[in-house]
Amino acid sequence: MKTFHTIAELRETLQQERAAGKRIGLVPTMGNLHEGHLQLVRQAAANADIVVASIFVNPLQFGAGEDLEKYPRTLAEDKQQLIEAGCHYLFAPSDEEMYPNGREHQTEVEVPEISNMYCGASRPGHFRGVTTVVCKLFGIVRPDLAVFGEKDFQQLLVIRRMTEDLFLPVEIQGAPIARDERGLALSSRNGYLTAEEMEVAPALQQALQDAKAAIEAGQRDFAAVQEKAQQQLEAVGFKRDYFSVCRRQDLHAANAGDDQLVILAAAYLGRARLIDNIVIDL
Repeated sequence: MKTFHTIAELRETLQQERAAGKRIGLVPTMGNLHEGHLQLVRQAAANADIVVASIFVNPLQFGAGEDLEKYPRTLAEDKQQLIEAGCHYLFAPSDEEMYPNGREHQTEVEVPEISNMYCGASRPGHFRGVTTVVCKLFGIVRPDLAVFGEKDFQQLLVIRRMTEDLFLPVEIQGAPIARDERGLALSSRNGYLTAEEMEVAPALQQALQDAKAAIEAGQRDFAAVQEKAQQQLEAVGFKRDYFSVCRRQDLHAANAGDDQLVILAAAYLGRARLIDNIVIDL
């Protein structure tokens, strides 16, 4: 695996791969990699000839008071994991390389409405930072496909919408949520959990499973389902953010007649803000 720190060098190499007829897959990350990220790389490798992973802790998607400075940076360990997962090229740019005119002068890309719900409401400006950097990465790499995890379900929908709206020639693939043996969705921020909190954390997935079971059993008072789940989580130590039964196509609140649903959940446990979701087909 070769590592690039500049756009010009990466473009030159990828131009040669493209000229040779190679199909290019992209996996954008912020590093501090875990098995969930590596599954994205392996999926890209199964669907493309060349896999490019990016590691860039993007300042634009962090809000005031969030963990930008403390976000783990583990480049040496990440490189070894990417090699083992079958990655061909790593793009690890500096802040100056990605924002040469300064962040305050950066052209921004925003998907209206769905960027302001749920995680967007809890973290104002977050998705604007995500779509801006992903759009830049698409312009730099010019991938045929890009793979994103379904754990960040709202992010995946936002990126799909951006790609469609801007007619970007990139196939967006979702990858199933990677979980540990207890059902906890893998996340870089799980590292903030204490040993005691790690024992409690799988309750978030359990609350989603219980809510899904209630809906599949015929419960259509979604507000009651949501409140019961919030109380279930608070009883074991979570602080509520949101727990919402949504229409899968646009993330609007689901009605009793909707049959393609997703339940989105986010909650605080100690220093960590955990997110998860579950899909329901009725």
